[in-house]
Amino acid sequence: MAFNIHEEVKRNKSKSVLIILGFLVFIALIGAGAGVVWGGYNTGNLFNLPSIIFSVTMALVVALIYIAIFMANGEKMILSATGAIEANRKQYPHLYHSTEALSIAAGLKTPPKCYIIKDTALNAYATGFKPEKSYVVVTTGLINKLNREEIEGVLAHEISHIKNQDIKVMLLAAGLVGATVLLADLMFRMFIFGGHGVGGKKDGRLMAIVFVFWLSLIILSPIIGKMIQMAISRQREYLADASGAQLTRYPEGLASALEKIKKDPDPLVDRANKATAHLFISTPFRDRGSSLKSLFATHPPIDKRISRLRGKKV
Repeated sequence: MAFNIHEEVKRNKSKSVLIILGFLVFIALIGAGAGVVWGGYNTGNLFNLPSIIFSVTMALVVALIYIAIFMANGEKMILSATGAIEANRKQYPHLYHSTEALSIAAGLKTPPKCYIIKDTALNAYATGFKPEKSYVVVTTGLINKLNREEIEGVLAHEISHIKNQDIKVMLLAAGLVGATVLLADLMFRMFIFGGHGVGGKKDGRLMAIVFVFWLSLIILSPIIGKMIQMAISRQREYLADASGAQLTRYPEGLASALEKIKKDPDPLVDRANKATAHLFISTPFRDRGSSLKSLFATHPPIDKRISRLRGKKV
């Protein structure tokens, strides 16, 4: 059965919405756990509703404030962290011409600014909270080693991220991960420095069980948050592949580019880190062969992406 681009776009959008909602539910759950523990120690009532409502509200408010601050500065932080600099138009005319042409095809009012990373690895990413203020970033290695059609395929993939507002979703996911870690640490410190201890209250044994469960949730929250972020990133890569192929009307360009990226002997982008890895078109790290690689992978298997672009059943 042939791969259907429109169905892929629709399916991935639905999945991403569900994942974001799951993230918010998880943050609310951390707050609710704090409300149960705090209310139990202070009132003797394990399920003190006002305490739970207050804690959930505070958790969501703190998360939203953190995310707003992160989103306001995220794109500049990412460009700086990866060592991206604005590309010289005279030196890279094809980069600008292709970006502008594909932006028109995508219906963007303002084409993204073109930036480069001086690195031999074959990679690229897009960033920018708003489509009218966005950036396409490519490595010099990619420009030097890919042909015209392959570069256009990569650019179409990145512009599709911007068109579909994937960047907003992925920056939001990164902000949610940070908010989750911040909340877990903040609530745990509030409880510890509040002078509370397990025991000495009504239903002490049950309270101890609830406390251990809540503490486990806090310890695992960074891992769970990261897994959710990775799931969002993987779904968005499939979506951008599909939309990019639709823009160029030549899926083989991107498929061929991904093949070369897969065979890159030195895929490490020197300035990439775990916070920015999910933005790149392919993982910017070397394969360490971990058994948990697929669980925490920022990208879907590259062979599967190539097969989908070539209309093969996977």
